[in-house]
Amino acid sequence: MKIKITLLVIFLSCIAAGIYTWNIPTRNQDTVRVDIKPGSSLSAVARQWQSDGWLVSADLLKLQAKLLKKEHVLRAGEFDIPASLTGPKLLAFLASAKPVSYKVQFIEGTTLTQAIESLKKAKSLKQDVQPLTHTTIAQLIGLQGNPEGWLYPDTYVYHSGEAVSSIILQSYQRMKKVLQQEWQNKASNLPYSTPYDALVMASIVEKETGAAHERPQIAGVFVRRLQKNMRLETDPTIIYGLGDSFDGNLKKKHLRDRSNKYNSYRHKGLPPSPIAFAGRSAIHAALHPQDGKTLYFVAKGDGSHYFSATLAEHNKAVRKYQIFRRKKEYRSAPQTN
Repeated sequence: MKIKITLLVIFLSCIAAGIYTWNIPTRNQDTVRVDIKPGSSLSAVARQWQSDGWLVSADLLKLQAKLLKKEHVLRAGEFDIPASLTGPKLLAFLASAKPVSYKVQFIEGTTLTQAIESLKKAKSLKQDVQPLTHTTIAQLIGLQGNPEGWLYPDTYVYHSGEAVSSIILQSYQRMKKVLQQEWQNKASNLPYSTPYDALVMASIVEKETGAAHERPQIAGVFVRRLQKNMRLETDPTIIYGLGDSFDGNLKKKHLRDRSNKYNSYRHKGLPPSPIAFAGRSAIHAALHPQDGKTLYFVAKGDGSHYFSATLAEHNKAVRKYQIFRRKKEYRSAPQTN
């Protein structure tokens, strides 16, 4: 009888030990981030996690995976492992968890140069385009000339190890789609030969105002100036053409510089390329400009503009609002010299 009791105790102890061992939690008291590379095996990553100190036993996890038929649960990516998971719960987590995601943002009114800097600094983004420049981006998306304006401004989500080229191509395809959709529904009698012309105009509208409700008015002014064969005379185009040499102070010599192809005070028509990223609302405004007679506008100093139909009215408005003019990044109204 004593032998039976002893055997029962041993049996129950073994069961208890087995249950305890089966449910041993991981040692991490806080979330731990792991980076699972493509093609990694459970055996390899378990050994690494044991070496890192937060997994109790790689062999135990492999045994649990085999018994639970979860030997192939691994997916590539970064994952935040919650604290104190048992082996079965860890395997279930690995089978269903979403990888850690990152974001990179292209902002309306900023330039490709600024986007390139954001892409270079983006965490865990594979830099597969080297060097990352205007030229290599143009080659990637299959364009000749300046690729400025061809990336759609938005927030792009990616996972660790994703290629910078995939973000660029995704953004480019998005811009082509939006531009084509807007072009198909454009207003009539516009001074554009191609959708690209509209994109160039949209970039100017984007730079001239941050007030969404003003975009159709701004577009209306510039469209009417093109239709009347007037120069656009807008500061942002000059500033773009100056590039890194612009120190924040637009001078008379800049306005007179005919060698600057983006100098809309000296060259008629649209500039050679967009000057910034244009969002959908700016593209829509360029293709649906507000009707009217206004040909001039001046910044009022509060983020909005005063619109005028005649030069005399415009000059009066300039005198009224010039006290608010900013010496840096000031966006002036078109003027007639």
